[in-house]
Amino acid sequence: MTATPTPVPTFAFQRPAVLSLAGSGTATVDIVIPVYNEERALPGCLRTLHTRLREDFPFPWRITVADNASTDDTLAVARQLADELPGVAVVHLDRKGRGLALRTVWGDSEADIVAYMDVDLSTGLDGLLPLIAPLASGHSDIAIGSRLAPGARTVRGPRREFISRCYNAIIRLTHGVKFTDAQCGFKAARTEVLGPLLEVTQDDAWFFDTELLLLAEHNGLRIHEVPVDWVEDVDTRVDVVGTAGDDLRGLWRMARAKASGAARVELDQRPAPAAEHPDAVLATPSTRRTVLSWEVGCFVAIGIASTVGQALLYALLRSWWSPALANLFSLLVLTLLNTEANRRLTFRHTAARAGRAHLGAGVLFVLGYLVTSLAVVLFKQADPSASTAAETLVLMAASLVVTAVRFVVLRTAVFRSAAH
Repeated sequence: MTATPTPVPTFAFQRPAVLSLAGSGTATVDIVIPVYNEERALPGCLRTLHTRLREDFPFPWRITVADNASTDDTLAVARQLADELPGVAVVHLDRKGRGLALRTVWGDSEADIVAYMDVDLSTGLDGLLPLIAPLASGHSDIAIGSRLAPGARTVRGPRREFISRCYNAIIRLTHGVKFTDAQCGFKAARTEVLGPLLEVTQDDAWFFDTELLLLAEHNGLRIHEVPVDWVEDVDTRVDVVGTAGDDLRGLWRMARAKASGAARVELDQRPAPAAEHPDAVLATPSTRRTVLSWEVGCFVAIGIASTVGQALLYALLRSWWSPALANLFSLLVLTLLNTEANRRLTFRHTAARAGRAHLGAGVLFVLGYLVTSLAVVLFKQADPSASTAAETLVLMAASLVVTAVRFVVLRTAVFRSAAH
């Protein structure tokens, strides 16, 4: 069933409190508060936010309450507050879903910048101006609050802290993203670049945030992170554990979309970096020899570190597991770390995505496991009384051979085609 939102009333944005920043007074900002059964929390949220915007915010602004199918008196409370507070609008959708509410209201907004925050105001409002400013100046395309970035301060229980860190670690491991916190309810975007992304997003619920960010980074948009102060409100409508399955399915869907090309969006690309100083002495463009030297040097350093790391992990696990099992686990862990390090450092001049890199590495993993396992097994058969230290040396030698083959295959097959 298609949601039928109440049209956003057309009215002027509220005048900014001060005009002190580049771009202030010109870029309009629409701040959306998505709500579902929040009749208790909504009045405090709107009055607090409204006061802060009226007194301190240097951009023309508007607040839009997006009521997504509340079954209590949230809609009536929102409309009463809109009559009381200038600059507040209300949109009602007859179908539930935070992602649906944001996509609908953001997609219809005529503002230059759209943002949203959670109704509980868990994220400190001191982070709002740093969130908006890089978008108003044109420096960044999307800005997100992060509870995991350096400088962030959080007050929340260990259960939610653990789940949040694990989820974001899974995103970085499976998609190789650079942003640290996908689901902090504090985000903003320039509508100029947001529209094409919204046409591709599919999730109507809590995965919407992650999907939007994955699409943005995949399509080369600049994402700005703001370390925030965040205090957990235990009166939440979020089923933290219940959304985990949906999030994992969403990550798998996005991985397939990237691999198939369905995640590509037509966007105007930023111009290449150029020197500002008219008399700047620029570095000579990299030659093939320079690039190759960098790749070999990085790959060798990462390979040595990976080999030593695998050997140490193997020696530790060998106390409890068989040689084959200890080798399998240690090789799997170090292969994932090695691939990500090479993608970000060794072959950083290419455009290969995390999915492509790890898929290619997966094939090489099978080869590496067979070669190194066979080497250890044959060594044990030849000398059953050999020590664990001797086994480890054999494993290291076999791993070096696999590493050399790995470099050639990664450079000529996995990354080469992405660079041309």
